[in-house]
Amino acid sequence: MPSPAHSSALPPPVAAPVSEEMRLAYVLRHFQLAYTNVPAVSIGYHDKSLSIRVAAGSADFFQQLTPYPPAPSFREWKGQRVPFFFDSEPDAPLLELHAGQVIIGADIISAAFYLLSGWQEYFSDARDRHGRFPYAASVQHQYGFVALPVVNYYFEVLKTAVEHVSGQALKPQTWRGGAPLAAFVTHDIDNLRGGWKGSAKAALQRGRLLQFGHQLWHHLTRPDAWDNLEAVAAAVAAYGARSTFFILPEHRPGADGTPNADYSVSEALQGRLDALKRQGCEISLHGSIGTATEAPHLLAEVGRHQPGPPGLRFHYLRWEPRRTPALVDAARCFRYDSSLGFAEHFGFRNSYCHPFYPFNFATGGELGFLEIPLNVMDTTLHHPHYLQLQAADILPALRPMFAEIEKFGGVATLLWHNNHFDPANTINGPRQFAEIMRYLQQHGAVFLTGSQIVAEL
Repeated sequence: MPSPAHSSALPPPVAAPVSEEMRLAYVLRHFQLAYTNVPAVSIGYHDKSLSIRVAAGSADFFQQLTPYPPAPSFREWKGQRVPFFFDSEPDAPLLELHAGQVIIGADIISAAFYLLSGWQEYFSDARDRHGRFPYAASVQHQYGFVALPVVNYYFEVLKTAVEHVSGQALKPQTWRGGAPLAAFVTHDIDNLRGGWKGSAKAALQRGRLLQFGHQLWHHLTRPDAWDNLEAVAAAVAAYGARSTFFILPEHRPGADGTPNADYSVSEALQGRLDALKRQGCEISLHGSIGTATEAPHLLAEVGRHQPGPPGLRFHYLRWEPRRTPALVDAARCFRYDSSLGFAEHFGFRNSYCHPFYPFNFATGGELGFLEIPLNVMDTTLHHPHYLQLQAADILPALRPMFAEIEKFGGVATLLWHNNHFDPANTINGPRQFAEIMRYLQQHGAVFLTGSQIVAEL
C-alpha cells in the first residue's frame, strides 16, 4: 500500500474491540435502510441452524490495529467484477442455495463493515498537507474501485440470500415520488470577492495597464462576478432543484495559514441568506480551518449561525477520523454532515452510494448524525494536483458513477463552488454544471436538500 506523509501530531486510535456481533449489527442496520420491508431472518456465522450463514474470513483482523487487510479476490456478480475482502476461499461458490438456507462463501459482513466504517483511515497514519486521509493511501486507489459502490454490491448478494430463504422480494428504497435516485446539489461559499483578480492579473502581466485599470474600477464600483449566490440559486432552480449553501463564517486564515473566507458574514449578507432560505434553499455551516479537530472552535461557529445550521461540511474537506466524527456527534445540533469524499477523485470514499451513520470506534456502535457522502467536486475534475480533465471529458467520466448510484437508488452529491459559476470558467464552470444537471434530470433524479434527505430516511 502506498504510504504518503505520516503525521506525528495524530492522536492515537482509541477503539473498543470490534466483535462479530458488532460488525453484524452495524452492517444489517444499513442493509435494512437500503431496502423496504426486510423480513426477519437469522443471519450470522458458525451456527449451522442459521437461515443465512456467512463464511467467517476475517480471522483476528478486527482485534488488531492494522489499517489494511489482505488483498481482495475479485468475483463476478451479475456482470460486474467486484472486489471481495476477507474471502478466504475464493474458489468456493459465492452463494449456496439450499431449501430454507443460504451459505455465503465470502465474508461480506466483515468486508462491508471494513469499508463502510472507514477502518482504513481510522487506523492509518497517512495524512496529506491538509490533515486529510489521502486517496493515494486508500484501498479504493490500490485496487481500482473508487467509482464502484462495493458495499452496495455486497448488499445485493445478501438481498438475494434473504429473498431465497424468505420467499419475499426486497425492493430498494425509493425517493420522493418514486424517483430512482436522489441528487444533493451543494455549494461551498469560500470566496465572494476574488472574481476580478484573474483577469486583472493577466492584464497586468501583459502590460495592458488600461485594461487593468478598467478591471480595478469594476471591482471598486460593481458587484464581483463571484458575489452571485442569487444567480447560483436561480441556475439550480431551473432544474426544479434547491441549492444547499455551506457558509464559511471565518474570514481570518487558519492557524496553519490556510485561507478561510474572503468575506465576512455581514448583516447585508445575512439578509440575502435569509431571502434564499425563503426561496427553499438550505443554509448550512462550512466549518472553518480548525473546527474539524477543536470542539470549542466548532461550537463557537455554530453559535454564530442563527438559527442553528441543519448540516455541516468542513472547509477543504478536512476530517480527522480519530477526532471529527465524535466531535460532530457531541455538538448535538447537526442533522447531517457531507464532508466524506476524496478531494483527489470522484467516487465513493466509503464504497457506498447511500447516506450512512458513521461508526463510533470508541463504543462499537453508530453515531447519531447522518453522513451524506460527497461524490464529485468541481475542483477535483480540473486542478493541477487532481484529475486535470478537459471540459468535454467531464460528463463522460462521471456517467458510470452516476449509473451505479441510479442502479442502487442512492444519492448523487454534487459540490459546485459559486466561483465556478463564473462564465469566464470554460473548463469546470457553468456549462459543465448544466450538463451534469441535465443528465441527472433526464435519469429521473429527485433533487433534495440535505434536510430533505434526512427526512426521507
